[in-house]
Amino acid sequence: MTAGTQDVTGLLLSRIRDVPDYPKPGVLFKDITPLLADPEAFGALTGALAGLCSAHGATKVVGLEARGFILAAPVAVRAGLGFIPVRKAGKLPGATLRQAYELEYGTAEIEVHAEDLAAGDRVMVIDDVLATGGTAEASIELVRRAGAEVAGVAVLMELGFLPGRTRLEPALKGAPLTALITV
Repeated sequence: MTAGTQDVTGLLLSRIRDVPDYPKPGVLFKDITPLLADPEAFGALTGALAGLCSAHGATKVVGLEARGFILAAPVAVRAGLGFIPVRKAGKLPGATLRQAYELEYGTAEIEVHAEDLAAGDRVMVIDDVLATGGTAEASIELVRRAGAEVAGVAVLMELGFLPGRTRLEPALKGAPLTALITV
C-alpha cells in the first residue's frame, strides 16, 4: 500500500459514521452519507474507483441498486465510460435479462437492459458494500449472459466477517475484486 493509498483510505474511513443498533439491535451500521456529503472524500473515492476502471481496461461501469448507483455513475463520468444500472426486477422498461439469487432468507431478482451490454464490453461492477456477495454474484452472471466480460468488481467497503469474497471467487473466474476498505 502506497502513502497515497493510505491517505485515501484514512480519509474515507474518517467520513464513515458508525450507527449502533441500526437497523436492528446488535448491528453496527456503516453510514456512508457523511462521506458522500464531503466533496474531498467523495472526489477521492470517485478517483480511486475510476483508477481501477482504467487499470483493468473497463469499457463500461455497472452500478448495483441502489447505493451502487451513487458511486458508479460519477465514476463512469470521471473515467469517460458508459454507466449501466442493474436494478431490482420490474424497474426497467423494455427487454431485460433477469437473474435470481439467494438471500439469507429467500430469493431476489435483478435485471439489466439486454441491449446495454454486448460482446467486447469489459465491465467494472461497482457497489458500496460487499457483504454476503449475492447481488454481486448475480450481477457478474448478468454481465456474462449479455455477452460482456467482467473487468473486475470494486466496492467501497467489504465486511470481512461475512463470506462475500469467498462466495464471489468462483464467479470472478480470475477477475479482480477490490475493496477500498475492509472492516
